[in-house]
Amino acid sequence: MIRPLLVTALIVLAAPARAACPPAPEIAPRMDALLAEVQAAPDEGAARAVSARMWAVWTDAPDSRAQELLDEGMQRRAAFDLAGARTAFDALVAYCPDYAEGYNQRAFVNFILGEHAAALPDLDRAIALSPRHVAAIAGKGLTLISMGRVSEGQDVIREALALNPWLSERRFLDIAPGPAGDEIEL
Repeated sequence: MIRPLLVTALIVLAAPARAACPPAPEIAPRMDALLAEVQAAPDEGAARAVSARMWAVWTDAPDSRAQELLDEGMQRRAAFDLAGARTAFDALVAYCPDYAEGYNQRAFVNFILGEHAAALPDLDRAIALSPRHVAAIAGKGLTLISMGRVSEGQDVIREALALNPWLSERRFLDIAPGPAGDEIEL
């Protein structure tokens, strides 16, 4: 039986050699329209439908190789093969260092693993590449809260809520800050 990490390595090695990942798709105009739509949503159900369309934009990878790595990582994460997911996202980030979603997805795996300090640089990179990436911004807020940096995390969640007021993360604004450095289970 071939181990999951070996499968990912074989996929990356077997892929046709390419000089570099093409530029990430330009998403700003589509995202601006979706953000305006979600801000005008009449209720949470309508907002969820718009959020699903946002995810479709964020997860539109630069080329087929990047899409395969992204899809594999997300499938492995869904199957709780977190080591395999991280390996796929590592390969995606190495191949497409300017594609925000690779960093966001790797950060999410690290968050699930409780490796919050490892998640933060990836979230910062995702946000630098895609400044209105609501999910990465909200994820950064949750990560900071989990690290005991509650007030700072709540400020970041407020930034995300300014873009999408329907985010479920709004419930974390009610958490009272505790002693600095205390990790909080979410």
